[in-house]
Amino acid sequence: MTTQAQTPASPASPAGLEGVTAGNSSLSRVDGTAGHLYYCGYPIEPLAEAGTFEECVYLLWNGELPNAAQLAEMKAQLTADEKVPTEIWDLLRPLAARNMSLMDLLRTGVSALAAFDDEVATTREDVDGRMEIERRVANRVMAKMGPLVTGAYRLQKGQEPLATKAELSMAGNFLYTLTGEVPGEYEERIFDAALTLHADHGFNASTFAARVTSATESDIYCAITAAIGCLAGRLHGGANMRVMRMLEEIGEVENAEAFVDAILAKPKGRVMGFGHRVYKVEDPRATVLRRMADELTKSSGNAKWFQMSRKVEDRVKERKGLAPNVDFYSASVYGSLGLDPEIFTPIFAVSRASGWLAHVLEQHADNRLIRPRANYIGSPERAHVPLAQR
Repeated sequence: MTTQAQTPASPASPAGLEGVTAGNSSLSRVDGTAGHLYYCGYPIEPLAEAGTFEECVYLLWNGELPNAAQLAEMKAQLTADEKVPTEIWDLLRPLAARNMSLMDLLRTGVSALAAFDDEVATTREDVDGRMEIERRVANRVMAKMGPLVTGAYRLQKGQEPLATKAELSMAGNFLYTLTGEVPGEYEERIFDAALTLHADHGFNASTFAARVTSATESDIYCAITAAIGCLAGRLHGGANMRVMRMLEEIGEVENAEAFVDAILAKPKGRVMGFGHRVYKVEDPRATVLRRMADELTKSSGNAKWFQMSRKVEDRVKERKGLAPNVDFYSASVYGSLGLDPEIFTPIFAVSRASGWLAHVLEQHADNRLIRPRANYIGSPERAHVPLAQR
């Protein structure tokens, strides 16, 4: 009888690497115990409520808030890089006609954009000034994310993409190129703040995917394509869309409590938009979005989604003691703006691209290949038996 050698004992790995520190970053700090989020040391609340998304992008890419001249320069460069090549629309049009999802269209579009960037090949090489080249590439990717999403959405609806307007912000242009109507100042401001709130959040799944990809010395387009693919997963980026579908299913405010009770009566019943992997208290982004949803309701007169959300929140807190996360009230905000739930996750991608790009730049500034070990739990060493004897 052959004696099987036993595999040396390995330390147990937490499921999903929960609680494992995988690297260093100066971009965002998540305090899950106290319920705080900081970008480069700044609390998220004033950044969202008193700043702009463009300021947030500058902060994540530079570590400091811009002065007026720096912000104007960044806006001008983003405006100059917004145009999506017509060849991209020619590529996406037949795919949209085949009912390819919007996230898949975005993933395909970003990957294809690399063919139109003359500097991308240089970023794969160890050349002088590589980081400055990468920043220019990052700017081009960031500038095109919004127009790419809205253009792909319009193609799905049998409409043609719209060109951006130089006088509008990134948030304003997103809403304009989506609907063909210049948004009101208040709607643009609310949407701008929502983009800031979703910009970065530590080593979340899609951000870590971008860092792992970029750590191989792959280029920015590869890293962002990988991140989009990760965000498209049901457990990462689609929660706010599912919250909105839940609200649509509830239908009316008076149905909210009974709907929650029915879900919680099921084994492992879970109401979408509550609880968070990191936050032990209320997600600070949800706190800001709740205020904004309330204000938007008063401004637009469209009270239904917010009132329904408050009823659901109160009932879940009463029954389970859970606080809402960022997805819960972002659904109310986007719903009150009249946006299609199918575009909610792509909006997340437009915002989070600012953080993905910041992480790629940070990774490449002091790069080391990310290569963790696996905790082997399979069979111990076994003797090979020739085929004829099996």
